[in-house]
Amino acid sequence: MDRIFVTDLRVDAIVGIWDWERAMTQSVSIDLEMAWDISRAAETDDISTTLDYRAVSKRVAASIKESRFRLIETMAEHIAELIQQEFGVTWLRVSICKPSAVRGSREVGVRIERGTV
Repeated sequence: MDRIFVTDLRVDAIVGIWDWERAMTQSVSIDLEMAWDISRAAETDDISTTLDYRAVSKRVAASIKESRFRLIETMAEHIAELIQQEFGVTWLRVSICKPSAVRGSREVGVRIERGTV
């Protein structure tokens, strides 16, 4: 199966369990990898026959900016459900990094896979 991906989608959101995290936005980095048959799009050269990664990115960013998740695990599940329901993606991998989560590390995060190819 072909894959369409978005790497390092940066979104500022309220996320965290500590009081100080609930009072300010923090940047998260989101990577998406989505199974999609691109053969029709390759034949037609028409955006309406493929998964519009710009539309997916804008929808995910808008949803996360409005969210107030305590855990990035919950955020990842939310993103997976949103993409599967709204865009008809049958399999995807969602990775979320929270750069400021652990002192001394570049980033920490979660990675989930949902659906079937």
